[in-house]
Amino acid sequence: MGHNQESHPESHFRVPAIVDALQEMHLTSKFRGSEVIELQNFEPASVDDIASVHARAYVSGLEKAMDQASEKGLIFIDSSGPTYATATTYRESIVAAGAGLALVDSVVAASKISRDPPTGFALIRPPGHHAVPQGPMGFCVFGNVAIAARYAQRVHGLKHVFIIDFDVHHGNGTNDAFYDDPDIFFLSIHQDGSYPGTGKFDEVGSGAGEGTTLNLPLPGGSGDTTMRTVFDEVIVPCAQRFKPDIILVSAGYDGHVLDPLANLQYTTGTYYTLASNIKQLSKELCGGRCVFFLEGGYNLKSLSYSVADTFRALLGDPSLASEFDDPNILYEEPSTKVKQAIQRIKSIHSL
Repeated sequence: MGHNQESHPESHFRVPAIVDALQEMHLTSKFRGSEVIELQNFEPASVDDIASVHARAYVSGLEKAMDQASEKGLIFIDSSGPTYATATTYRESIVAAGAGLALVDSVVAASKISRDPPTGFALIRPPGHHAVPQGPMGFCVFGNVAIAARYAQRVHGLKHVFIIDFDVHHGNGTNDAFYDDPDIFFLSIHQDGSYPGTGKFDEVGSGAGEGTTLNLPLPGGSGDTTMRTVFDEVIVPCAQRFKPDIILVSAGYDGHVLDPLANLQYTTGTYYTLASNIKQLSKELCGGRCVFFLEGGYNLKSLSYSVADTFRALLGDPSLASEFDDPNILYEEPSTKVKQAIQRIKSIHSL
């Protein structure tokens, strides 16, 4: 709760808002017993874990900067501006990354005894997918998903890691971490022209990693219909061809029509369908091994309802999205532009 800046969208109200919604909707272990297992005692990520993705100089530099943050109360740590640190940021960031690693451990262990293991969901912040190997960026401190991907390979021998990033912004940090790596497939679906301006169609990986990065920038106004088509025509064939050993998800909820930081038209129902489909895909391809990581999502109401509906999907409960979503605020999706974008990405990646 210490990593917070007054009136900043990436505030310490985000996770409590989600937890409150989960409790209110009876989606916690208190109400669901062993269907929802909350990991209580886990280790923070080690410097070695974080250095599997980030430069050691950055990790130690951030730790040292905590003294300055204590004195000033708040410092900015990203040259482009929006990423802040407080006195507890370093500690909270290694705890956030550690939560992801503990979930990978739990899901892998469960997959050895069950063909339908529970899915993991890391309700963590600060988020991670913009943090580049050399440093912080775009509200993100350490690349939680990227660190978990390297950990899954190193500790569990899960060679092929498939990462789906459905945050409205391009996951440039994850993209850069694995750009030349043939064993980690990074797939990002984001709004064209949004922050940070990376993630173009032709960014496909380099060297041995050519073809294992897929970036699909969608036109503003894309929504539920678009995402359903993208899932069936892009995500599924990519994953089937790659044959992953585990699927990790950068789950950003800022593509919601009510989110202030972008203008896609996903609904709470879109996130339910996505989660349900990803869970099914992981069952079919990699023994159900799948972990979600919270990334963006800045309207506290749409964020918390969408995460709650994600939980429902993962539990096999029916969606309650219709109680929250208002179809009257949606406008027509730019179907011609969407079709062109999907055709273009299918042609680039021979799908």
